Amino acid sequence: MVTVTPDVFEGQMEYLHKSGYRTLKINELLDFINGKLTIKEKSVVVTFDDGWLDNYIYAFPVLKKYKINATIFVITDRTERASKNKTVIPASVPTHNESKLLIEKNEDYRVVLNWELIKEMADSSLVEFYSHTKSHARCNGLSENELLEELGESKKTIEEKLNKPCPYLCWPYGKHNETAVEIARTANYRAIFTTKHGVVKQNSNPFAIKRIVVKDSVAWFKKRMLIYTNTILSKIYLKIKKSE
Repeated sequence: MVTVTPDVFEGQMEYLHKSGYRTLKINELLDFINGKLTIKEKSVVVTFDDGWLDNYIYAFPVLKKYKINATIFVITDRTERASKNKTVIPASVPTHNESKLLIEKNEDYRVVLNWELIKEMADSSLVEFYSHTKSHARCNGLSENELLEELGESKKTIEEKLNKPCPYLCWPYGKHNETAVEIARTANYRAIFTTKHGVVKQNSNPFAIKRIVVKDSVAWFKKRMLIYTNTILSKIYLKIKKSE
């Protein structure tokens, strides 16, 4: 449900490119939400969670090929551990489930982006990097001090490594509560991404941004893009999905 094959990913990005979709950066999305930016084109924000190495091996060449803007939310503890080893780019990477097992064995360098690769991607001006917390903790079960550590330290690390602000956050597993949101505000985040299903409109809550989980199908993707970028169709479709 949360991964696609490289071939399907390229097909999806090719469709966005050839169909004239605008791929927004997060600053542009916030300007749209706040009424500071009018967008006439069909538009999407492409996001990746966790910072897996396959984002560099498979996705990055496609993003460059079709000039697609994208955002990757990284788990800074994993990136820090991955950066302790010399950069070696394998021809392929383990499956998603195998990768999670390697994380448990502290073999992050085999499956996670390190700072060297992140900086290369960031230098393309196509890919931006923001926080997915420090350790990928479920933020609905943490104390205020633990939340400050998860949210504040990840933000600080990204800003130090990339020498740019990190005002955006994505909840691991989508797990959060009101306390977590307030701590994020305290840590000076300006917007937060969730796993809640839906589209972004003007005046949407920037601290509860909805997203669409993408399935491993180009045909599915094309149909959903046509629906979700049409105001009337998306409203009807989302109401149907909510009632199911």
